Amino acid sequence: MNKLSPSILSADFANLERDMKLLKDTGADYAHVDVMDGIFVPNMSIGFCVIEAIRKVSDMVLDVHLMIDRPVRYVERFCDAGADILTIHVEADTEENTLEALRKIRAKGVKAAISVKPKTPAEAVLPYIDLCDLILVMTVEPGFGGQSFMADMMPKVAKIREYINERKPECELEVDGGVNVETAEVCKQAGANVFVAGSAYFKAADKAAFAASIHK
Repeated sequence: MNKLSPSILSADFANLERDMKLLKDTGADYAHVDVMDGIFVPNMSIGFCVIEAIRKVSDMVLDVHLMIDRPVRYVERFCDAGADILTIHVEADTEENTLEALRKIRAKGVKAAISVKPKTPAEAVLPYIDLCDLILVMTVEPGFGGQSFMADMMPKVAKIREYINERKPECELEVDGGVNVETAEVCKQAGANVFVAGSAYFKAADKAAFAASIHK
């Protein structure tokens, strides 16, 4: 089943409760929450307090994407704040610490996920796939919204789909960056089934129609 995970980085933060309700009413499956620390990526965004506030006013699945350095230090706090899915980057720490972080996430009853940046090869996910409920492939460089879709990431998406089918078929495969109605179709052909859309969703004149196109 194809799923839509709008990035609230493109929402109106002065009216975040309203926009969370909008996501649910227009058929979004998840709410994608980008957390950036200014170290792992050259930008900063929200943290624990905002996720806790969202959790109080919305029952949407919170798809929290940690673009932070050494996430093993904080994953339990993000789980406690209300994450339903918690994604960490393979590039953010050692393999040992990344495995520990994934185990901590799962021990909290939260779905564990990993992400790979554009320059990271598909095989980088292999040490972690058995602990993952979702794998996220970045189709832009992480850190800023509104970038152009990188179609050359599709062979990587296809290769990771092969790994998932072989090792853990129930694992979801998500793409994030430059996703709109047209590029989502390209990603579907490569094997993705969860689509993060920021500006394309929030600027859509008919958000329910946008969601319906992703679900096809």
